[in-house]
Amino acid sequence: MIARKYPNSYFLFFLLAIILLPMMELSAQAFTRDEFKDSIQNIPYFTIHKDNYFITGLPTNTSVNSNTANAKYQISFKQMITRNALPWDTYLFATYSQKAFWDVYKESFPFREINFNPSIGVGKAIFNKRDRLKGIISINFEHESNGRDSIFSRSWNRLNIEYATNLSDKIRARGKLWLPFAYKKGNSDILEYRGLGELQLSYEMKPNKLYFEVLLRKGLTWDTKGTYRPRIYYSPFKKNRSNQYFMLEWYVGQAESLMDYKAFTSMVRIGYVIKSNELNFLKGK
Repeated sequence: MIARKYPNSYFLFFLLAIILLPMMELSAQAFTRDEFKDSIQNIPYFTIHKDNYFITGLPTNTSVNSNTANAKYQISFKQMITRNALPWDTYLFATYSQKAFWDVYKESFPFREINFNPSIGVGKAIFNKRDRLKGIISINFEHESNGRDSIFSRSWNRLNIEYATNLSDKIRARGKLWLPFAYKKGNSDILEYRGLGELQLSYEMKPNKLYFEVLLRKGLTWDTKGTYRPRIYYSPFKKNRSNQYFMLEWYVGQAESLMDYKAFTSMVRIGYVIKSNELNFLKGK
């Protein structure tokens, strides 16, 4: 049985990291302003947004059977609407992500739930005093729902501000804060479980070979509601130009899906992933 508690330092670390992210500097090999503009012009219009994966596993806090073991997959992409700089050197983009929970161990292979997550936003590169790329900031409108009606409907909307930067040559951080609205019907207390933001840290142990990543969220209560989701990515391929990995994920906490956002989950899953590379600009030259 997994205890429904997190380290006491988790809450302080989460808030401190969100505040300090914009103050971090990148390595000396970061892109210059002109190099970044050239790179933006050369990237494809259609790319991966979040990780695309298919993973399967079992719970660690309850009995294992066909009702508790399942599969989870995600499809996510990003469309650059314009690569020509808008006012204030911003760029317009749209994204779409779809996450599904699939009961593949039941007789008829039913889908338990599908969550739909479109967004539209603008991005902007941030440069330091030496005119080197320091981070990427974006503001976007995001909708998330399970596409169902009546008492089974779950949906919410939010205005996000997101900032990604490097904490060192091997550690990347992404902080995200949101202002929710139009979410009271069906899930009025969702912020108690999802909170007002999240922090993601990624450690590059071996370039294009081995990564460790953790996602942290804290609900808007003084108890332990929230999310702790570590992941390990490993590629057996020599050059791995296709950005393909095997991924081990442990999800601990609430709000893994919209339908059961109040339920505590402790699931270990493993599978195949095409890892997102939309922040490769931060790796530098």
